Amino acid sequence: MKKITRSHKPLILITNDDGIQAKGIREVADFLKPLGDILIVAPDAPRSGQSSAITVTSPLRMKVVEERDGFLAIRTNGTPVDCIKLSMNILLDERPDLIVSGINHGSNSGVSVIYSGTMGAVFEGALLHIPSIGFSLCNHKADADFSHCRELILDVCQKALTHNHWPQNIGLNINIPDVPQLKGSKICRAAQGHWTEEYDCRTDPHGQEYYWLTGKFKNAEPEATDTDEYWLERGYATIVPCTTDNSALSISSPNYRRFSEYKKTIQHDNTDKKRRKTFPAFFMNTN
Repeated sequence: MKKITRSHKPLILITNDDGIQAKGIREVADFLKPLGDILIVAPDAPRSGQSSAITVTSPLRMKVVEERDGFLAIRTNGTPVDCIKLSMNILLDERPDLIVSGINHGSNSGVSVIYSGTMGAVFEGALLHIPSIGFSLCNHKADADFSHCRELILDVCQKALTHNHWPQNIGLNINIPDVPQLKGSKICRAAQGHWTEEYDCRTDPHGQEYYWLTGKFKNAEPEATDTDEYWLERGYATIVPCTTDNSALSISSPNYRRFSEYKKTIQHDNTDKKRRKTFPAFFMNTN
């Protein structure tokens, strides 16, 4: 496949783990068209739960599915991380200005970030020091309404494109509650907990047992007021900075200290008229 020549406009690379046919990725591409050229490279089928998996035992293929001025959509048989790697190594001569993953059909709050293919792509972008953001709507339905996500996504992405001090190795995990109107947004940490991984055991026509993974997230700290689960339940979008550094010492790194400086200014509350214009100050130039 030939290299893509970018224009003078910002280039936004979009992927997901729900597949190129999903409504969420089409919606976010439409939202972001005013900000620059759009390149979609996405799996040809759902790849949920792939985390940072890559394909190493079979060949990868790509096919253009739509092309018009300032917009190109390509499908591949790979994972979300494969999509980023193919884009960076095969399709592009220059780095994209922003990587967006989503909009995911379903929440990626709490420990879901560990399993999420949506966030796997974000981590891959963060490793490359490219501003990378994952968006998820707390609604699994194929025909979910994403309209209330538009203003937040545009605001965050526009500021990411113009921000000169994006911390290295950090991406954002942004979850949006399924509500008619957002109350605002909060920067917070991921709730601690685990999935009660219950399997539904069934029997096929040949008498052989098989299993479907079900289960629910068990919040280990339901009373904590600084977590994504807490604020999502109250109608706020949550912004969780995530790092590719999994060492236990990462919390003391300069990047984490930098984020702590912005903790009070990145969030906003639509119920507080005095703070409505402060979101998200983190993305504003700090020169």
